[in-house]
Amino acid sequence: MVARLVIAAPSSGSGKTTVATGLMAAFVATGLSVSPHKVGPDYIDPGYHSLATGRPGRNLDAYLCGTELMAPLFAHGAAGCDLAVVEGVMGLYDGAAGAGELASTAQVAKLLRAPVVLVVDASSQSRSVAALVHGFASWDPQVRIGGVILNKVGSDRHEELLREALDESGAPVLGVLRRVDAVGTPSRHLGLVPVAERRADAVEAVRAMGEQVRAGCDLEALLALARSAPAVPDAAWDTGVACGAVPHPALSRNRGLRPQGPGRSPGEQGRRRPLVAVAGGPAFTFSYAEHTELLTAAGADIVTFDPLRDEQLPDGTSGLVIGGGFPEVYAPELSANEPLRKAVAELAHCGAPVAAECAGLLYLARSLDGQPMCGVLDAEARMADRLTLGYREAVAVSDSALAAAGTRMRGHEFHRTVVEPAAGAAPAWGMHRPERRVEGFVQQGVHASYLHTHWASEPGTARRFVERCTR
Repeated sequence: MVARLVIAAPSSGSGKTTVATGLMAAFVATGLSVSPHKVGPDYIDPGYHSLATGRPGRNLDAYLCGTELMAPLFAHGAAGCDLAVVEGVMGLYDGAAGAGELASTAQVAKLLRAPVVLVVDASSQSRSVAALVHGFASWDPQVRIGGVILNKVGSDRHEELLREALDESGAPVLGVLRRVDAVGTPSRHLGLVPVAERRADAVEAVRAMGEQVRAGCDLEALLALARSAPAVPDAAWDTGVACGAVPHPALSRNRGLRPQGPGRSPGEQGRRRPLVAVAGGPAFTFSYAEHTELLTAAGADIVTFDPLRDEQLPDGTSGLVIGGGFPEVYAPELSANEPLRKAVAELAHCGAPVAAECAGLLYLARSLDGQPMCGVLDAEARMADRLTLGYREAVAVSDSALAAAGTRMRGHEFHRTVVEPAAGAAPAWGMHRPERRVEGFVQQGVHASYLHTHWASEPGTARRFVERCTR
C-alpha cells in the first residue's frame, strides 16, 4: 500500500487543515503524486485538499461506510500515488457520540496501519506540551504517534522551551509553524467557505499553506515516516464490482471488495447509457467522489451543471442528482434563474429519478427564505437559529429511486435550516438515532431528504438509480 501519514490533533482548532493541506501542497511541489483523504463526513476540507493535489479529495468515514471498507476505499483513492496524506477529524480519539472509538481518527489510523503526526497548538503552553503528547501517545498502544508538529509558536525562545520538553518525551519534533494570519481561511455557519466560492483566494491560501509548511517542517523525515507504514492486505475497492456491473471473480467477506476490473454486465451491452445531470457550482459543493464513480460504473453518463448559471438541464437528462451545499447563501440567484427552476420541475413531474440531498431538498421546495425555488415539493424552507449536526441511523420508509422500503442506512445531518413540513405524505426516512422521527419526501421519482449518505456503504443505491433512469 502507498506510503501514508495521518494528520491528527488533540482537539479541533489546532491547525490540522492548515498542516494537512500545506503538506499536500509541499510534497506536490517536490514532484510527488499525493492522494488526499479526510476522516469523517466533512465535505469542505477535501475541496482544499483537491486544490493542493490536483486529485479528488476523498472521505474515510467508518460510521457511514463500515470499518471493513476503510482500507479498500483508501487503496482505491490512493492507487498510483507516491504518498497519501489523511487529515483527521476533531481530536485524535473523538468519534461517533456514544460509540467508543468508532469513526475516530485513531480508529482509521489503526485500520490503515498508518503513523500519526500530532499537530499541537502550542500558543499557550511550554513544558506542559510534553505531558499532553505523552498522554495521547500512551492512551492506545495500537496508535503509533510518529512525531509532532508544533503550531502557533510565538518566538525562538518559545520554540526552544517546547523542544526541550519534548526531548524528554521521546516524541520527535517534525515541524514548527509560527503564528501567521496569511494562511487563514474564512468561515461561516457551517465551517470554512468552500473552494468553489472563493477559488482565486483559495488558490493563494493553499499556496501560502504549502510555503509555510515547507519552511517549517522536515519533509524528508515526514516522508521517511510515511514510508515506514507496513502493508495492509486488503485489496482496493472496485466500483464496477461494488454496484454489480462486473461479475464477481471470487468470494470475499467484504462488501464491494474485488480485484480492479472495469466493465458492464452482459445485460447492459448495447443499451443506451442514460445521462445523469449532477448539480455543481458554488451553491452545490457537497458530494463524495465515489457517488459519480458508482453511477458511471452502473451504466450512466455524468454531466455537471451549475444552477446559478445554466438555464437548462443538459440535453437528454434522464435523472438528476442535487447534493449538498449552501443554497441559502445564493437563494436570490437561484430564484432568479427561473428557466432552470421550471426545467427541474418539469423533469420531476415527468417522474424522472431525482435524488436531492440537504441543499437539494431546499432547492426543490416552494421557497427558501421567501425566495421562490423549484416548487417540486409542497414545503417551505428557511434558515434557523439551531445547527442540526450528527450521525443518524435510518430506514427507508417508502420505495424510491434510491432505496427499497426497509433498507437500512447510516447517514449524517449537517444544516442550519428547517423545512416545513419536515416530511411528505410518503416520507423518505424513519430515523432511529438519536431520536425517532420521519423525515424527507418521496413522490413520483423524487427522493429528497436532509440525510447525507455514502453510497459505497450500499452500492446498490447507484445501480437502482441508474436502472430507474433507463425506464
